[in-house]
Amino acid sequence: MPVERADRDPGPLGHGLQRRLKTPLAIIGAGPGIGLAVARRFGKEGFEVSLVSRSQDRLAALVAQLGDVRATAHAADLTDERSLEAALADIGPVDVLVYNGAGAVRALTSVLEVTRESAQDAFDSAVLGAVTAVRAVLPHMLERGSGTLLFTSGISAVHPLPFLGNVGIAVSGLRNYALSLAVAETHWRLHTARDLHEVVLGDLATVKAAISAL
Repeated sequence: MPVERADRDPGPLGHGLQRRLKTPLAIIGAGPGIGLAVARRFGKEGFEVSLVSRSQDRLAALVAQLGDVRATAHAADLTDERSLEAALADIGPVDVLVYNGAGAVRALTSVLEVTRESAQDAFDSAVLGAVTAVRAVLPHMLERGSGTLLFTSGISAVHPLPFLGNVGIAVSGLRNYALSLAVAETHWRLHTARDLHEVVLGDLATVKAAISAL
């Protein structure tokens, strides 16, 4: 699954993310997969983790699984601007934002079945939620002169998949937004030219060949 990044550095967690204490990280769209794994990894590096998703019960279960990691739960609907803004305001300034909301779509529709409603559903979670989150945290990052934005998407962001019609529309938009942030003057001030990077996890050529054979 592709992971869209707005920065890169030789270190395992990116520029300036060495082992530190009381370093805030927010994961939007936290779940038992990527969200939990990211929380564990950063938590081991001394980050204070804030998890955001719709279900308070689900968040409580995730926090319990993190053990000694300093973690807090913040229930919010990432498709609801005010709800997400309130959660991020409660969390406060963060050093790292991980936006993992592309998979929060309520229903998948194939390309021939995409409707305005299903496309909006996917766009709300993948793109508009990301925009809301970035606008909430980026001003503080720019003021400090440091910060990291990480985005997760999906294979259909780089290769069209007919059975992921509405999601493909949305995650390709998210990819464009993430890469645009990386070259925009406002975010570029946080990182040098060598920090711009896009990571694709998995063998993309093999995936494309398999899709072509369908």
